[in-house]
Amino acid sequence: MGAQLRVYKRRIKSVSATKKITRAMEMIAASRIIKAQRRVAASEPYAKELTRAVTAVAQGSDTQHPLLTEAEQPKRAAVLLITSDRGLAGGYNSNAIKAAEELNARLTAEGKEIVSFIVGNKGTAYYGFRNRPVEKSFTGFTDNPTYADAKAVSAPLIEAVQKDTAEGGVDELHIVYTEFVSMMTQAPLTDRMLPLTLEASGAEEAGGKGVLPLYDFEPSAEDVLDALLPRYVESRVYNALLQAAASKHAATRRAMQSATDNAEELIKSLTRLANAARQADITQEISEIVGGASALADANAGSDR
Repeated sequence: MGAQLRVYKRRIKSVSATKKITRAMEMIAASRIIKAQRRVAASEPYAKELTRAVTAVAQGSDTQHPLLTEAEQPKRAAVLLITSDRGLAGGYNSNAIKAAEELNARLTAEGKEIVSFIVGNKGTAYYGFRNRPVEKSFTGFTDNPTYADAKAVSAPLIEAVQKDTAEGGVDELHIVYTEFVSMMTQAPLTDRMLPLTLEASGAEEAGGKGVLPLYDFEPSAEDVLDALLPRYVESRVYNALLQAAASKHAATRRAMQSATDNAEELIKSLTRLANAARQADITQEISEIVGGASALADANAGSDR
């Protein structure tokens, strides 16, 4: 029993050390969530106003811009999947990857070839393990993305959209990321960024802010769209990266909180087992003492006779 008690004590010590680590990680993630939320809120007005401006320019001109025009028979679609560089976030990465797999299956069923762009080590590792082709991957900034990171991610996407499909370009641009809904809820989201759906965008903006403004274009509407649409893609990607970062921190906090609670329960269970083992040792020692004393008393009584 003494050996068993030592085993329980070692396990309690090990679980207690793990509990300290998970508690620290939970507190770090909680502090990062607040910062990430503020950055998401700060990025949204710019993204909304830029979308409003692009929609207004597109609807106010007769220009058939390649980034706004639907292909008659789209052949290739680019899919940007945003995951994290690190794990310990519950089902955060697996849910985003699952949403991307469903989108890929739907696009493939429509007869479109998929061109994959991946953000984060987890998504890159998933595709690499399955030997799936990846056009370009980006890592190292998912916890704290900047606008420069968004520009780096957006550049090959914009280039692919501007190219003809015969030259390796794409007809559509889709994005898969995790939307931060609340501290407890983060939902994987799939969205088509390009070609921009003007009817839906215009109705949404008009419903919120009235009639869209009219513009005069200098030097031309096409030149204005050439300048605005790359900024539109960058702002959308930046907002998605920030949403994903906030969601990842929230998922990490929840996972670490669950791990801490499980460690506490395991410590309580091991403590009860250790107490039972110690009580059994004490009972056994008392029994041995009583038995030895009884045997000694019997031996003394025999010698007296």
